[in-house]
Amino acid sequence: MADEVSVLVEGGKASAGPPLGPALGPLGVNVGQVVAQINEQTKQFAGMRVPVVVRVDPATRSFTLSVGRPPVAALLLKEAKKEKGSGKPKTEIVGDVSLDAVKKIAEAKGDDLHGRSIEEKMNQVIGSCVSLGVTVGGEDPRAVLARRLAERGAR
Repeated sequence: MADEVSVLVEGGKASAGPPLGPALGPLGVNVGQVVAQINEQTKQFAGMRVPVVVRVDPATRSFTLSVGRPPVAALLLKEAKKEKGSGKPKTEIVGDVSLDAVKKIAEAKGDDLHGRSIEEKMNQVIGSCVSLGVTVGGEDPRAVLARRLAERGAR
């Protein structure tokens, strides 16, 4: 049975230090090789934390990587060019994203989101905008969501 190490690393900046090194060292794999592969596979997520699972076969000491996708909130903040969301999302707006950006994020997250259609997945992403204090196309995300749901109901 394979040993598993799950970590959250900054895209393209994994290192042999904690948390990876101490977790992988006892498993007998080449930590440098693991770190190099993680950095290669996560470089497009620079500046965001990415979930990574390293599976090590104890018999052969070979490893496989499973790189997840950053959380919706991280993708939204990157799109809005902000470091963090609002501490008071009901009253303080920190940024704005376009509906195209929302669609791009919904498509990038794919099966990580629960909706059956791209429209439902976009609604989930818009819902995340509410709690981050990010507007969608300059509008309150709750208004955008209400309008989208009303249009859908009219069909």
